[in-house]
Amino acid sequence: MPIPEPRRAGPVWRPEDANAAWLTDVLRGARVIDAQRVVEVAGEPVGTGQMADSVRLHLTYDAPAPRGPSTVVGKFTPADDTSRSTALALRTAEVEVRFYQEVAHTVGVRTPRCYFAAVDTSSAEFALVLQDMAPARQGDQMAGCTVDEASLALAELARLHAPRWGDPALDHLPWLERGDAGDDGGGELLRILFDGFVERYGADLDDSVVGVGRRLFPRIHEYLRPRSGPRTVQHADYRLDNLLFGTDLRAPAVTVVDWQTVTLGPGPADVSYFLGAGLMPEQRRAHERALLHDYHQQLVADGVEGHSWDDCMTEYRRHAYAGYVMAVGASMLVERTERGDEMFLTMARRHAAQVLDLDSESLLSAD
Repeated sequence: MPIPEPRRAGPVWRPEDANAAWLTDVLRGARVIDAQRVVEVAGEPVGTGQMADSVRLHLTYDAPAPRGPSTVVGKFTPADDTSRSTALALRTAEVEVRFYQEVAHTVGVRTPRCYFAAVDTSSAEFALVLQDMAPARQGDQMAGCTVDEASLALAELARLHAPRWGDPALDHLPWLERGDAGDDGGGELLRILFDGFVERYGADLDDSVVGVGRRLFPRIHEYLRPRSGPRTVQHADYRLDNLLFGTDLRAPAVTVVDWQTVTLGPGPADVSYFLGAGLMPEQRRAHERALLHDYHQQLVADGVEGHSWDDCMTEYRRHAYAGYVMAVGASMLVERTERGDEMFLTMARRHAAQVLDLDSESLLSAD
């Protein structure tokens, strides 16, 4: 359901300002508590995201609150100047808040319940208060996942994509259209970022991995240019670090988080992005066709028409570049960390192998 309007709670942009009185207003606005009040809040950092400062907030009430959560997760404006500037330039805060406000309740994908969402689009300051999915297990991009976990993840993707597949109403959500990435300025920026990426990481990458970028980025406009065909709600950063796997039978099998990159695009691009780095190359080569086929069959079962298996495979192959482009762009635009370096190198290596395996380069100029 849509997020209820808060009764009194105004925006709070930093985790240290999320006090008991504010959280009381938030939870009353979300209609999960009535006369009860939050009287004590204790916070701890959670997650590894670099575009927000996320905390788990432990709540104590002044009276029994049967529907009141004992913990929530808050996402707030990042303190790091680089990440905050990137969020403003890429509109990631606006996009995630608007997703929860306007789209989440119209698709079938499982997301945490959103109790509060606010953004200042002029400054990229934002706040989200979300259901805590603990003790769900966060996926690990570097470790990869099993084929069974990949199957669960792709089933969830079909539930995201199918309900709004080709929906013309999505064209009237201006925040969802991220077409600026394909203009000349966006392409030129990516070419510059690739040069910095090679300077920083080139010694740690095989020639074959760097070679994928050396052939792609002079032609990046061919990859980014809009193409005909149905579009849907695309997560655009659908990877293991953004998936929470249930640890018991009462919990959802998969919950999807971090909607800062959501956009309009072809659904199979999310599949390619996920499988390219989520599975080890040997696993992907052995199982990607069957996994993609199951995803396509689920789309058809959920009412998607006019998207053939060949269409699905072509989009999957074309968008094998997506994770490579993300590794280059994100690594150079967010705060640098040791884990971030390891993750971006892993993505570049695995997606380069995927591009080569699928001969994606042959589709760069294809309609």
